Amino acid sequence: MLSFKQTLQEDTNTHLEHLEDEIINGGMAGAKTAILFLNSLTDMLSGSSTSKLTVTTKWDGAPAVFAGINPENGKFFVATKSLFNATPKINYTNADITSNHGTGGPVNKLKVALKYLPELEMDGIFQGDIMFTKEDLEQENIDGVISLTFTPNTITYAVPDDSDLASTIRKSKIGVVWHTTYNGSTIADLSASFGVDSSKFTKTKNVWSEDAGLDLVNPSMTKSEVKTIEGLIARTKGALKATGKFLNVLKKNVKDKNSVPYNLKVFFNTKIRAGLKLKDTKKLHKDFEKYYLDKMAKEIAAKKSDKGKAKYKEYEKEAKKLFKKYDKEVFFTFATYLGIADAKAMIVKQLEKVKGIGTFLRDEDGFKVTAPEGYVAIDSKDGSAVKLVDRLGFSHANFTIAKNWDK
Repeated sequence: MLSFKQTLQEDTNTHLEHLEDEIINGGMAGAKTAILFLNSLTDMLSGSSTSKLTVTTKWDGAPAVFAGINPENGKFFVATKSLFNATPKINYTNADITSNHGTGGPVNKLKVALKYLPELEMDGIFQGDIMFTKEDLEQENIDGVISLTFTPNTITYAVPDDSDLASTIRKSKIGVVWHTTYNGSTIADLSASFGVDSSKFTKTKNVWSEDAGLDLVNPSMTKSEVKTIEGLIARTKGALKATGKFLNVLKKNVKDKNSVPYNLKVFFNTKIRAGLKLKDTKKLHKDFEKYYLDKMAKEIAAKKSDKGKAKYKEYEKEAKKLFKKYDKEVFFTFATYLGIADAKAMIVKQLEKVKGIGTFLRDEDGFKVTAPEGYVAIDSKDGSAVKLVDRLGFSHANFTIAKNWDK
């Protein structure tokens, strides 16, 4: 059987891909791996799982923070994703933070992190998301409930104001949710593994520190729901079989910004930004071909030199050949993509039944209930992972709602 790690490749700082995008990134193997994840998640939620799959919640925090002991000198540091620059930006002092990052809201949060996170006595290096510092905490009336809230990014998190949790949060100076562990003898050699056991950190009133693990003690899916998802997965496998060799052809130049596969991902995101539900396979198939060829035509028209035009004419020529040769396979690629996305959406709805801190979206009329940002499915055996996000819900909101920490 294909292992998860065979096809899911991650960057050093663990950029996560949407489950359905794995058919573009990894070709046939990526698609099979996505289906393995769907089967394992279905088994887990129905109570029949023997796999090593675990699920964590994607908290909608910002900015990201890296913290721990630099193995090269034994000193505690904090950093942003610039930790992985060619010349890493590592902060041991407030002066380092100012020198490396300037001034402003996120920088102030880094200074709070540098002051209080050493109290956790971390053994290693960890990545998390800052959920709040003291000034972010507000008291709001949400549907008649007085709540302590914080809005680090798109989602507003709310805790009943008279609860023990609210008291703990109010006493703290910073809140962080941790999700990734790093190991290595140097910063350059760090390798990431998903998941953090925050119970190993020293407790301190100054830091509200949590890991992202989701408690799935009780199965939530009925036999009818399992049957529905299994039927959808079976149809998706049928569509996948009909893609033939095309997926492996498609993945070859996925990182080329002018290529068909790269622009296929851009095409899907464009639809999601517009709040459109992806459902008509035939229409999406034809819309994408037009979208890509129109884009190449615009590039050709915009270039003044023959050499500049030639580059994009070649992309256009190759795309037309591809679309003609693999017309049926392209259609079934869209069918496979939508099948994986639909099955994932059903699983996400089940995961949303697991209650935690209240999550809301703020608009001009107040607050409306929303689901968490999403989830991460992790194969505990080999550490590979993908994200499970309601792209039409959270992703659309994330594209369109202003971020507090960017103001």
